[in-house]
Amino acid sequence: MKLLTFERDGVPGAGLLDGNEIVVCETGAAARLAVRRIAEGDAELLDAWKTKAANGAERLSRSEVTILAPLPETRRDIFCVGKNYREHASEFHNSGFDSGGKQAIPVAPVIFTKSLSAIIGPGATIEAGLDRTRTVDYEGELGVVIGKRAFGVTKADAMDYVFGYVVINDVTSRELQRHHSQWVIGKGIDTFAPMGPVLVTADEVPDVTKLTVTTTVNGETRQKASVAGLIFDIPTLIETMTATMTLLPGDIIATGTPAGVGIGFDPPRYLADGDRVAVTIDGLGTLENPVRQ
Repeated sequence: MKLLTFERDGVPGAGLLDGNEIVVCETGAAARLAVRRIAEGDAELLDAWKTKAANGAERLSRSEVTILAPLPETRRDIFCVGKNYREHASEFHNSGFDSGGKQAIPVAPVIFTKSLSAIIGPGATIEAGLDRTRTVDYEGELGVVIGKRAFGVTKADAMDYVFGYVVINDVTSRELQRHHSQWVIGKGIDTFAPMGPVLVTADEVPDVTKLTVTTTVNGETRQKASVAGLIFDIPTLIETMTATMTLLPGDIIATGTPAGVGIGFDPPRYLADGDRVAVTIDGLGTLENPVRQ
């Protein structure tokens, strides 16, 4: 299933994407949390949605609504993984902005968090002007949504805890990232976590390693890599994190970005006013956002 959250004439809604049509399963204030409730295991709500979809629920075209992030209000900050593709790890280490370690290729997953207040949906504006250093960069990533409470999970069992997948852009202020010698402030800026357009359930992605992450800026391809290229794959990330902490249903893990970010160029190619950045992952859709300086 492809789950999504939207607004029509200012009223929240939620439902399923069926081809190019939206099957309306929920409307009103509660709709903003409906997809999260399903991801957290509300089987009764999911069954109600399936019944509505099978019995003539209202259908809308995508042009009739404003699509929001599928999880516009998460319970916790997004968990993120740094330097998780080899070529990107090298380009970041050599850029002069890597204050997080001496090694180009990490020997263990680098985990940080990104503020939930940074979440926006497709088409919403990345407010680059909030970064006065004017060093805003893009990072297209695959997001993993956890579906069951997870602690002490082994790699062999890890994928059983995955509810689904979503496209994420881990937008970053490079100067703030470097200045503060950690990554939370430079990455947690409001509007710096575009997400969407849909949350795709794991049953629709039989082999996540075959997905490709592609990022374009104004139509120019900047990033393109297979998820198979992750240094630390999804089972390793889940095993590592749950060895000491509990992941909750609805938690999101942004798995890392490939090579081709703006600081990988000489000189760096930061996002500028009027740019449009788009992240596409096969089967998950395209997340496109304009930039305002």
